[in-house]
Amino acid sequence: MSNEEQMFTDAEMLRRKAEEKLKKKQKKLNLQVTETDMKKLLHELQVHQIELEMQNEELRRANETAETALKKYTMLYDLAPMGYFTLDSDGSICDLNFTGANMLGDRRFSLVNSNFKLFVSEYSKPEFNNFFSKVYSSNAKESCQVILGYDSRSIRFVYMEGIVTGEDRKCLLSVVDITDFKEKNNP
Repeated sequence: MSNEEQMFTDAEMLRRKAEEKLKKKQKKLNLQVTETDMKKLLHELQVHQIELEMQNEELRRANETAETALKKYTMLYDLAPMGYFTLDSDGSICDLNFTGANMLGDRRFSLVNSNFKLFVSEYSKPEFNNFFSKVYSSNAKESCQVILGYDSRSIRFVYMEGIVTGEDRKCLLSVVDITDFKEKNNP
């Protein structure tokens, strides 16, 4: 006997045993299934099926809404023309968008958990540290201009605004590259 025949036979035997058990249970409980009971049961099953179909449709619409929101978020955050950063109170980068990574001259995933202060030029560090302290102490939006750079190399002039939000006390930082503006106005 092949495996398929054995499995088929096992399935048939399982079915027969299950039917026998059901008959024994029905006899013990002295169940008399009437046509009215069957109609009620069929009605309940049909109603339940329609409820499930309605829930499925609602879940499908919710999924479409979530996908639309994700696309919108991606456009607004990831592809924005300014750098967005989320920093811990010690200055570690928790999250950033693609423009922010480009400003710092590295790939996005490589910059997560790096300290933002490492990218602020030595010349601008006092200004940035003052700004960062005020952001956390005032709980209001603060702003400053600094030079981003490392290894004695200037990358760019930037204007930044930051604010601390939420119970996790993260600093939301927006950074705009003003290098071209500075060069045009200070020849």
